[in-house]
Amino acid sequence: MSTTSLAPTSVDDLEMGQTKITQSELDEILLAHEAFLKRRAKGVRASLKLRDLSYLDFGGHDLSEADLSGAKLFGANLKGVKAVNANFFAADLRTANLEHTEFRRADMRGASLRGAIMNDAVFIDADLRGGVLLKPGRDGELKQLTHAVNGGGVELGSASAQRANMSGAKISNAFILQTDLTDAVLCNVRFIRADLSNSNLTGATLEGADLTEANLSGACLKGAVLSNVCLAYTNLRDADLIGAIMDSVDLSTADLTNASIIQRLEGFDASLRDVIASHTEWIVSGGHKGKRADLSKHDLSQEDLTGLNLSACNLSYSILKGVNMAKIALVMADLSFADLRDADLTNSDLRGVNFTRATLTGAKLTGARIGPVEMAGSTVTHWTANLESARLGRCSFMGADLRAAKLVRADLTGSNMRSADLRRAVLQDAIMTNADMRGAKLEGADMRGAVDLNLE
Repeated sequence: MSTTSLAPTSVDDLEMGQTKITQSELDEILLAHEAFLKRRAKGVRASLKLRDLSYLDFGGHDLSEADLSGAKLFGANLKGVKAVNANFFAADLRTANLEHTEFRRADMRGASLRGAIMNDAVFIDADLRGGVLLKPGRDGELKQLTHAVNGGGVELGSASAQRANMSGAKISNAFILQTDLTDAVLCNVRFIRADLSNSNLTGATLEGADLTEANLSGACLKGAVLSNVCLAYTNLRDADLIGAIMDSVDLSTADLTNASIIQRLEGFDASLRDVIASHTEWIVSGGHKGKRADLSKHDLSQEDLTGLNLSACNLSYSILKGVNMAKIALVMADLSFADLRDADLTNSDLRGVNFTRATLTGAKLTGARIGPVEMAGSTVTHWTANLESARLGRCSFMGADLRAAKLVRADLTGSNMRSADLRRAVLQDAIMTNADMRGAKLEGADMRGAVDLNLE
């Protein structure tokens, strides 16, 4: 793979005279800095301004309040580093490993993060706006230190920032094109005139963000939360908004040319009653008659689906907000990316259902059957329910059967799990903050990496 466009050394670098630091020198500086943070004797605040730190290992040290303005950190390892209130003004962080790094309130104006790995990083209240650093060149003239291709704006192009938290960050005029922001938390972020073209924002939370005049052409926003987002004159040409939650959003001035958006039920060629009747015939005949219902990508929020049999139905990306679905049968149905906020699924049959990335915040699933489907005469002995990366905050699972269910990275914040059967369930990296687990059956459950799990 060619890396010509990301070469760590350039004529500009030589002209600016950046001093190379060795690993041993860096280690000494970092130890002295940590002593400074603890207010110990001989502690010295780290000043790495305009230093060449390419490919060096920061080994999870604390860089809070350190000065790395204009520093070259190309390919450096800052994984797990704490850099609260640190100064990265105009720093070169291209291709750096920033996983789990904390940049809370950091000054990152004019920094280049092109190709950086920022998965699970924290940028809360960080300043990522444009900025220019000037330094005398060899001819005595002031020259602009540039690592990015955008002339002083922050560049995050081609970076990976899955699950990164950028809440409250300032990112106006930034270049973020083709960046992976899957499941990123971007609440209240100012993206004014930012270039997010062709970026992946699947499942990202942008509630309250300002995207005025931003470029999101070709962006993927499947399952993203866009509630209360400002989309004044935003470019959404060719963007994929299927499954996005857009409460209280004004699209009147946004450019939606060729954008994919959920349709109302009126878009069907047949009525819902006819579709359901044909689906029922398909089930009864074992697929020989009738037709499997495809209700995907439609708004069904005004319908009453109580007691229906929609097993194996395709309801992916559908809007079912607040719908009464008590005692419904959705065995092995596909509801991936569906919006089921505040829906009533009490005593429903959801065995083997696909709720991947679905939003069920506030839904009632009391007594629901969400366990596996036994597969007779098949090489697969059972088909488990999939709730991976689903939003399940404030749901009621009281007495529900969730045996062997996949809940990897699901958000169960504030959910009622009392007396739920979670035996053999997979809860890896699930968010369990304030979840009520009293009386839950957890024998054989995989809870590795579960966040804020309280079993007392």
